[in-house]
Amino acid sequence: NNEAATRNALTSDGWFKTGDIAVRDADGFWYIVDRKKELIKYKGFQVAPAELEAILLTNPQLVDVAVIGVQDDVQATELPRAYVVPVSKPADPAAFARGVQDWLGERVAYHKKLRGGVVLLDAIPKSASGKILRRELRERAKAEHAAEVAAGPVKAKL
Repeated sequence: NNEAATRNALTSDGWFKTGDIAVRDADGFWYIVDRKKELIKYKGFQVAPAELEAILLTNPQLVDVAVIGVQDDVQATELPRAYVVPVSKPADPAAFARGVQDWLGERVAYHKKLRGGVVLLDAIPKSASGKILRRELRERAKAEHAAEVAAGPVKAKL
């Protein structure tokens, strides 16, 4: 019942504006390749990467950080993932990553936790002007996901 809002939410040819950038392949399939805005959508909640980055940068063990959303096919949502540069190389990278995850989890709302994990890097990819190259991080996350899928499902005995 709000004509102005409806007009702003639809394109002239009737498409709903989601904020996602999609491409269509030769077979007519659509693929979401990027986001117009830098927001992560976790189960309907909006998570601003810049907010999480600002909090993470207050951690004295971190030099630089970047946060992106990674797709979780099981839950059909995006999960916040942090790429971090530690002050010094940790003896146990996995324990350090869990520590960063837990540290942030104590400081943010439930839906803003780093469910996508923490990945340690030597440097955050940035442009010449200092802007985080999130696209490179998303491509890295997709490559990591493809490697996991190629390895096959995890089999465990309980």
